[in-house]
Amino acid sequence: MKCAYADPPYLGCGKLFKKQHAEAHIWDNPETHRLLIQQLCDEYPDGWAMSCSSPSLRVLLPMTPDDCRIGAWVKPFCIFKPNVGVAYAWEPVIFRGGRKRTRQQPTVRDWVSENITLKKGLTGAKPPKFAQWVFSVLNLTRRDSLVDLFPGTNAISDAWEQHEGVV
Repeated sequence: MKCAYADPPYLGCGKLFKKQHAEAHIWDNPETHRLLIQQLCDEYPDGWAMSCSSPSLRVLLPMTPDDCRIGAWVKPFCIFKPNVGVAYAWEPVIFRGGRKRTRQQPTVRDWVSENITLKKGLTGAKPPKFAQWVFSVLNLTRRDSLVDLFPGTNAISDAWEQHEGVV
């Protein structure tokens, strides 16, 4: 199987990445996300996952095929921002496809609880446990290929190197 993970700059957050990418502002346009979702569907029919923010979910979900599901990365420790009355303590992960699980395989929850990463050099860097959860949701094995479309800190690729999926 050939699958992908996408963690683009979240809708409306392009300014957070302008130092790393001069064109990061294009991700403030919903159409850019629509094109990414279409790319995921076209180029990775075996399966894919895409992280997004909870405020953008109402915009992005209608752009996805009907067979997509939503998982959650729940963050027990997260950053509390001034003047934000309700913390952003979870992130949606839209996923599609993956390998069908057998009855012998344990069921995977549609959420993972893991703290945010700190001092990784890039806003939104994902922790290894999150990456392993994405691999489990898609039921990936070492024979599969995983493309990280937004490598950033290489956290997903590094976790993939450590992945011990069933062979």
